[in-house]
Amino acid sequence: MAAIASLLSSIASGIMGTYVVIKRIVFIAGSISHALLGGIGVCIYLYSLYPSPIFYPLNGALVSSLLAAGVIGWVYLKHKDREDTAIAAIWTIGMSVGIIFASITPGYNVELMNYLFGNILWASMREIKLLICLDALLLLAVFRYRYLFLAISYNEKQARLNKVPVDRLYLILLALVAITVVILIQAVGAILLIAFLCLPAAVAGKCTKSIHHMMAAGVGFCTLFSLLGILLSATWNIPLGATIALVCSSFYFILLLIKKEP
Repeated sequence: MAAIASLLSSIASGIMGTYVVIKRIVFIAGSISHALLGGIGVCIYLYSLYPSPIFYPLNGALVSSLLAAGVIGWVYLKHKDREDTAIAAIWTIGMSVGIIFASITPGYNVELMNYLFGNILWASMREIKLLICLDALLLLAVFRYRYLFLAISYNEKQARLNKVPVDRLYLILLALVAITVVILIQAVGAILLIAFLCLPAAVAGKCTKSIHHMMAAGVGFCTLFSLLGILLSATWNIPLGATIALVCSSFYFILLLIKKEP
């Protein structure tokens, strides 16, 4: 099950991570991944009072992540000089709200910590199905908007001159990032999620020359790093998420040392 979850997570990470790296929105992805902890904490608390499917943690994560993406997108489009401050504020608010509500909910601190650190070995059939749906959504979105996303990722000013709806596409891209974060965080946790969305695509970007090749290579590298991390974790009996993240980071820095910029 862990190998299947790794492969499905790698597909989503390779696709979305390519845009995250090219568009340089890694910190936005990080902010969203921690902001959704606020929604999870609130829903955990409300569910303890009113046990209803409406208050499932996944629903809180989805609402809070889309809200965070919308706020960041609005700040970027209307107040570009304040984007970094908004990212930090949303990151802080999400973490703080999540911790506060989890702390006043008896017995639920562990559940919030699972979203922070995760463990791909615990992936359930439900999470596998969600990952399959996520991969299908991302593949469909890339097929539908591939040239438009390419335009706003590499040269936003030129795209505006060519009357490309940059603002709308940027918000769509952030929404896809938010949905990706929500699904992946259940399987791998917030810490490993950042590594998955950044490092394999960054490594692939240094080995390829087109965005489609970068996506394919990103999927391959992410799968390789995951399987290698699983092997090392099982061999040395060390935490899996931290091992995979360390493998991703090590490969990236090794590539920086051996591959010179043109």
